[in-house]
Amino acid sequence: MYPLRRNRRLRTTETIRSLVRETIISPNDFLVPLFVVEGKGVKEEIASMPNYYRYSLDLLAKEVKELWNLGLKSVLLFVKVPENLKDNSGTEALNAEGLMQRAIKTVKDAVPEMLVMTDVALDPYSIFGHDGIVSEGKILNDDTTAVLAEMALSHAKAGADFVAPSDMMDGRIFEMRTLLEDEGFHDTGIMSYSAKYASAFYGPFRDALDSAPVDKKDIPKNKNTYQMDPANREEAIKETLMDIQEGADIVMVKPGLCYLDIVRDIRNTVDVPVAVYQVSGEYAMIKAAAEKGWLDHDAVVLEQTTAIKRAGAQIIASYFAKDVAKLLF
Repeated sequence: MYPLRRNRRLRTTETIRSLVRETIISPNDFLVPLFVVEGKGVKEEIASMPNYYRYSLDLLAKEVKELWNLGLKSVLLFVKVPENLKDNSGTEALNAEGLMQRAIKTVKDAVPEMLVMTDVALDPYSIFGHDGIVSEGKILNDDTTAVLAEMALSHAKAGADFVAPSDMMDGRIFEMRTLLEDEGFHDTGIMSYSAKYASAFYGPFRDALDSAPVDKKDIPKNKNTYQMDPANREEAIKETLMDIQEGADIVMVKPGLCYLDIVRDIRNTVDVPVAVYQVSGEYAMIKAAAEKGWLDHDAVVLEQTTAIKRAGAQIIASYFAKDVAKLLF
């Protein structure tokens, strides 16, 4: 057929490339992670995440209004809990007037239409930095899921639209869905971190929340006994299908770029929306390389987020969401 068929004809100008483009990203694709701290007038840059911040509630309200004006309509809340409120059982997580509960109300008061998702895990509240209750060197699964379900209910009562369990305990979606239904929160959704890997890319996030596992005797030094092995692929399908059967409305793969094969596998298997978390280590690497002048920051950000969507993600949780929205605005 050559030269009757020349594929380059569809690449000759930006106009034709735009016309035939298969994957289009927009602000509607993004879920914005937000870090919240106690205090007033606080906007702290996270050292390992340049140009990303922790906000006190007053400035959180201002930030979500700016996000909304950029077309970003969904946020995912995380809280940095004061050390004196941490224990081994997540007591503060159930406080109706806790920082997370107040943050939910702050966002809803500032922008009622903003979709609010909340992190459900014990590591920000844990003296040991683990996603579950620790006993004799082990993470207790069933004791933890009971607390997580109560935590999800507390978030729902505060006004969260979705709860987002990131812990990877077995059976926690069923526990949450059952309790939410029993308490009348039929419309509160669950976005499950269904395929969350024990990744080395989480370091800056743990700096942001001071939530890394502590180095103490009889305390697991990592999260390998509950987060997934990066070498495993088929296990991700099993985990995801189980979460859907237990009541998950949205499923997530975390991290992003190194696991796009998993994203595609899951997208081809399930009939619920698939989310991807482009994590803190991915963010930090791009920022560091751009600062050195080794790559074009904006071009790489657009390329990576497009790749995530092309792989099958309908939702992208990304610290670059605001940057992308401004580039697309």
